[in-house]
Amino acid sequence: MTYIDGFVIAVPTANKQKFIEHARHFDSLFIELGALRVIEGWGDDVPDGKVTDFRRAVQATAEETVAFSWVEWPDKATRDAGMKKMMEDPRMDPSTPGNPPMPFDGKRMIFGGFEPVVEVKA
Repeated sequence: MTYIDGFVIAVPTANKQKFIEHARHFDSLFIELGALRVIEGWGDDVPDGKVTDFRRAVQATAEETVAFSWVEWPDKATRDAGMKKMMEDPRMDPSTPGNPPMPFDGKRMIFGGFEPVVEVKA
């Protein structure tokens, strides 16, 4: 079964196009390093919860939209090797000339790796 990395971030709504450009630049590195696909989701129906919710998880303000993204890898070993290479790659550094700056506050990003335990297909 595959391995999934998931990410939730708050992006200033005015930066939607910058977020898309940032994702197109950096997501291609995931593919180059072995990922099967990358999905970038822009919040469209993200309700407020009674106890917790996506917005509170990343401390999103009224001027921000929650983005939910995931990277699908063929397995955890490929993910571990790919992420190690990615963290060492200067193309990942937003301060490197030519790389787009992060259009969001990376300190409020939540992320994690997940082993699928159930998969249902049509």
